Amino acid sequence: MTAFRMCVIVLSVLTLSQLAGAAQISSNSVLVALLDSRYTELSELVEKALLLEKLEKAVADHNVTIFAPRNEAMERELDPEFKRFLLEPRNLRSLQTLLLHHIIPSRLGQIDWPAESTQHTTLSSEPLHLSNSDSTKLAGNAEVVRLDDVYRPDGIIHGINQLLIPKSVQQDFNNRRSLRAISAVKPEGAPEVDPRTNRLKKPAPVPAGSAPVLPIYYAMAPGPSLAPAPAPGPGGPRHHFDGESQVKDFIHTLLHYGGYNEMADILVNLTNLATEMGKLVSEGYVLTVLAPNDEAMAKLTADQLADPGAPERIMYYHIIPEYQTEESMYNAVRRFGKIRYDTLHVPHKMLAQEADGSVKFGDDEETAYLFDPDIYIDGRISVQGIDGVLFPASEKTDYKKLEVTQSVDRVRTPPKSRRGKLLEVACQVLGTFGQDSRFYTCQ
Repeated sequence: MTAFRMCVIVLSVLTLSQLAGAAQISSNSVLVALLDSRYTELSELVEKALLLEKLEKAVADHNVTIFAPRNEAMERELDPEFKRFLLEPRNLRSLQTLLLHHIIPSRLGQIDWPAESTQHTTLSSEPLHLSNSDSTKLAGNAEVVRLDDVYRPDGIIHGINQLLIPKSVQQDFNNRRSLRAISAVKPEGAPEVDPRTNRLKKPAPVPAGSAPVLPIYYAMAPGPSLAPAPAPGPGGPRHHFDGESQVKDFIHTLLHYGGYNEMADILVNLTNLATEMGKLVSEGYVLTVLAPNDEAMAKLTADQLADPGAPERIMYYHIIPEYQTEESMYNAVRRFGKIRYDTLHVPHKMLAQEADGSVKFGDDEETAYLFDPDIYIDGRISVQGIDGVLFPASEKTDYKKLEVTQSVDRVRTPPKSRRGKLLEVACQVLGTFGQDSRFYTCQ
């Protein structure tokens, strides 16, 4: 057993033993045996799914029976697309349901195996059928290849030849993409817009799933310079995209991903940009969000957030009204050198260029690198993590002037004139030595 694997096991045992209000886990527990067993793929998924606390409570209440798929079934035989689906942070609940479906809250060894097909409730609350077929024991559709492989006082581990997939997880995987949500937009000629009314000269029927005719700026709420008003969007009878659920999905992904809690808090609590983004996506617009991580957000000063609408302006500058992934942006800067993307903070643009094998945003004075690529991509919203908060050139100049003015006011205090005081002291000294002070002007 490698030193790294040993460290993982020790840390997992310490995590289990430190849970408040729960019974202590002994080193002879079936959970510790699972982490140290041949089923390394399953144990790693249990740790990623944050299930140790739940399993510890289950073992404290009663014995458990764990059906552990062999590593080959998890590595080579599992559909790569399905495995990618399980490991996405936004699908944490599906991963937890799948793993809990392999655990029965009772002790079921070889001698207790039912002679006929029976149904047992798992920790996922979905039933699992156990049966015998020609002296072969089955758990669902999986064959039990190692009966009583790990035997402990609080549970048993059986080895099976494939992964058990409950119906709810299979349904989540099948519904992960809606054809209406990712439908391609058929290219069409640019419509004619009356500049006086911002309306189409000849309104034409819009096919379902097509891109909006008007630019995204016409669909936005009043700008943050006016007031942080709610975003009604253009409205209308055709909402072919479920923008609100997609925005909710990507915010949950930020929280599960870790390191972007401040960004999610600004979008949901400090501003109403989450609602506005949802309505824009419902109208058919696409967005790319450059999300600063928590370390970068912590560097913001009170002066930068004090002005009315300042949080909205900062967030608008980090939203690009295009759908870009890490690959598309990197290919663009590699080919064209420098790219200026439009932002929702009109008329400011976001400068992007290639640097150190990544994409760098901002000018030479203040930059941010693409730090966490493709945190969330669903065909309508793309979220790219960056390691800095960026400001347009004009706003950076205003902040610098404000800082200089405040520092000058604190440091440069005009000294009081001391000429009269010095002359008075000189007159007193001369009078002491007998000089006639009448001949001296002590003013």
